[in-house]
Amino acid sequence: MAKHSAKLDLGDYLPYLVNRVGTIIAEQFGADALARHGLSIADWRVLAVLVSNGGQRQIDLADLTSIEASTLSRLVTRLMRTGLVTRTRSANSNREVVVKLSTKGQTLVARLIPIARDYEAAAIAGITAQELAVLKRCLRRVYDNMKSKNVARVEQRETREGRAA
Repeated sequence: MAKHSAKLDLGDYLPYLVNRVGTIIAEQFGADALARHGLSIADWRVLAVLVSNGGQRQIDLADLTSIEASTLSRLVTRLMRTGLVTRTRSANSNREVVVKLSTKGQTLVARLIPIARDYEAAAIAGITAQELAVLKRCLRRVYDNMKSKNVARVEQRETREGRAA
């Protein structure tokens, strides 16, 4: 591991690089493909998760999209009003709701997926299939590392709060 210094070279700092890549792809895809349908990148993440994974409990959808639960609730309400998703009570619990793509939502997502794939292809131009597989595996590991770190942080806080009570 490199020695830490007081300087931070953003051009070589992983969080900055990941954010920069995500931001430019999201901005371009959002402006070119989503805006004409009145959709945001967050909307797209919800629709893409639903087309890939089927109906989801709202709490699971929040986790899969990395969207905070209360923000997701408002977003789902708006997507319902536009007719792109449905929300029903779970068969398992009255407190849980399941969000599904409507027929209109399925049709729209089917039109947007090829455009999303074109953006991915443009972004990975010049990267070999092997390099791409390594990159994706590494990014998944980084995410899992940070998810575990967050769980550990929450557990430490709860332990401290339990002692203080």
